[in-house]
Amino acid sequence: MRKIEHIGIAVKNIENSNRLFEKLFGQQSYKTEKVESEGVSTSFFQVGPNKIELLEATNPNSPIAKFIEKKGEGIHHIAFDVENIEEEINRLKNEGFEFIHQEAKDGADNKLIAFLHPKSTNGVLIELCQEKPK
Repeated sequence: MRKIEHIGIAVKNIENSNRLFEKLFGQQSYKTEKVESEGVSTSFFQVGPNKIELLEATNPNSPIAKFIEKKGEGIHHIAFDVENIEEEINRLKNEGFEFIHQEAKDGADNKLIAFLHPKSTNGVLIELCQEKPK
């Protein structure tokens, strides 16, 4: 893993949350995007070298809707940038980590992604991210 790629924050209303975080960071979101496969709308902020991703559920069965129902709004996951996501998935499986996604899939912000199951990471949802080739 090379660096923290972003921190994901689950929100009930992305428009209201965008306004809040625009005031907090003193800048607007640089990108919004829907990820139909995950049932979310996303909004990204660049804060120095770091990114914050806001996530709003687009349907009541999405992982974000279930997270908010159980835990409320707040930090949802920490994403790490990796050079080769397939190699990293295999390495971590060999180390005994459990995955929600067994293979990389398309995610937001031009990334391939895979999530480790929080029961194997002390309750922290970890996302692996690799930039898709252009």
